[in-house]
Amino acid sequence: MTKHRIYSISVASVYPHYLAKAEKKGRSKAEVDEIICWLTGHSAESLDGELAQKTSFEDFFAQAPQMNPSRALITGVICGVRVENIEEPTMREIRYLDKLVDELARGKAMEKILRKSPVA
Repeated sequence: MTKHRIYSISVASVYPHYLAKAEKKGRSKAEVDEIICWLTGHSAESLDGELAQKTSFEDFFAQAPQMNPSRALITGVICGVRVENIEEPTMREIRYLDKLVDELARGKAMEKILRKSPVA
């Protein structure tokens, strides 16, 4: 089975699209970065490094410092596919990121996007 083309595309080439989608709806670069860092365990500095190196999506997720265990709580449809039903791990991670950015652009609160449970 051949790999999907998105695996070899650099995160840096798609990142401006994430920003544009969020900023068009009044959200910020800082919020996009917070989502990416929450998902992957990157710091702001290491994320900037990955973008500067033009790391591919496949390597970006394979070499992520610490994928967030709460990402399994991300559900819903992105690109016509339920993210929780995607079997291929790298594609699922990419779609998780797409879903989070989509939620940000739709105006969802950061606490909900980052799957933080309310403090009782």
